[in-house]
Amino acid sequence: MKQIDVLVIGGSAAGIVAATTARSFYPDRKVMLIRKEEKVLVPCGIPYMFGTLGGSEKNVVPDQVLSGAGVDLVVGEAVSIDQEKKTCSLADGSVLQFEKLVLATGSTPVQPGWLPGTDLENVFFIPKNKEYLDNQSIEFESCNKVVVIGGGFIGVEMADELVKAGKDVTIVELLPHVLSLAFDEELAMKAEEALRKRGVKIVSGRKVQKIVGDGKVSAVLLDDGETLDADAVILSVGYQPNSELAKNAGLGVNDLGFIRVNEYMRTENPDIFAVGDCAEKFSFITRTPKRTMLASTSCAEARIAGMNLYKLSTVRSFTGTLSIFCTAIGDEAFGAAGVTENLANERGFEVVTGLFEGIDRHPGSLPDTHVQIVKLIASVDSGIILGGEVYGGSSVGELTNLIGFIIQNRMTVDAVLTSQIGTHPLLTAPPTAYPLIKAAESIARKRIG
Repeated sequence: MKQIDVLVIGGSAAGIVAATTARSFYPDRKVMLIRKEEKVLVPCGIPYMFGTLGGSEKNVVPDQVLSGAGVDLVVGEAVSIDQEKKTCSLADGSVLQFEKLVLATGSTPVQPGWLPGTDLENVFFIPKNKEYLDNQSIEFESCNKVVVIGGGFIGVEMADELVKAGKDVTIVELLPHVLSLAFDEELAMKAEEALRKRGVKIVSGRKVQKIVGDGKVSAVLLDDGETLDADAVILSVGYQPNSELAKNAGLGVNDLGFIRVNEYMRTENPDIFAVGDCAEKFSFITRTPKRTMLASTSCAEARIAGMNLYKLSTVRSFTGTLSIFCTAIGDEAFGAAGVTENLANERGFEVVTGLFEGIDRHPGSLPDTHVQIVKLIASVDSGIILGGEVYGGSSVGELTNLIGFIIQNRMTVDAVLTSQIGTHPLLTAPPTAYPLIKAAESIARKRIG
């Protein structure tokens, strides 16, 4: 039986960061990571394998990330955990004994049991599995008409990449707009405009009744009787946590299927931690349970776990999941952090919003200048920023992260208004009309009035 100080199960983003952080903060401890896959994909890069990257090989995480940090790698499958003996059994019959265990077992695509036809040939999911996706890419070569069921980030990005590859693509979304869970109507509609400009068809506010075909996909039937011809269907209706290993070991799992953890990412067993898509999450703002599954969130949780393995730190704890999203459709980018106006109202917050449209360079006559729109959502009584949404060019990603920092540090509208910023004509919006500050100014005027 092999003795390990820190055993990490799961080789994607959360597992990698948990293992490397453990080695960084506890350099005298032996750390091992076990994963099922020979090669691990960069999760956020998966849609781009079907267009921009031209395949999976350019989307693989190099093993040097682990070896360079002094983490041992084992390719194998963990099949059971014994909490009392502190052992992990592998599919090949070997057994590992650990002091500390980190579960980073990830998630798998939801396979909707209510939808007939999901077992037909050319119905695809988007797992984080290189072999499956490589085979899917080959199958796509002979397909022309593709229907994407689900207008979340993965569905939108897959649609955009497949159109770029010359496919005829339609997104079917149950909600009124694509990306409706991340953005309010103003920006969701802009995302739809951007997609349509690039050739993606959108059918929103409609439900798929059935995937039709005789052994192989031929069409998608909608709830109003309309039929969409299809050579292939991509099901992008969400992911579910891989928590069976933990559940079978007797660890607590919540009603949504996530492994129960505290603010240090500890499970009910103080020597076992869970991070990433498999771990329980609560909203930073509303404190309600969440299904958020993002690589950025996973890595934040993994750093917390890695730092707290052997000694807890009250200043290094996880205070709730702050959903931060961004995506690009051509040269147009979209970002969101915190709650939308709709969600804030739904949760019972009294909010006030501010929206400003400006530019991301100055003067506007500079080449590649892009319109930049910032919307902020704040509490009426305290002025604390609860959410923000951004539209613009390539600067959107970092501006979205900045709004995330503002929310996490519970900054008020007045604090944003009095913040000092650095600007440059080629890099930022003008100091005279910086959209983030102008949106805050709009809220401040409404609160005074």
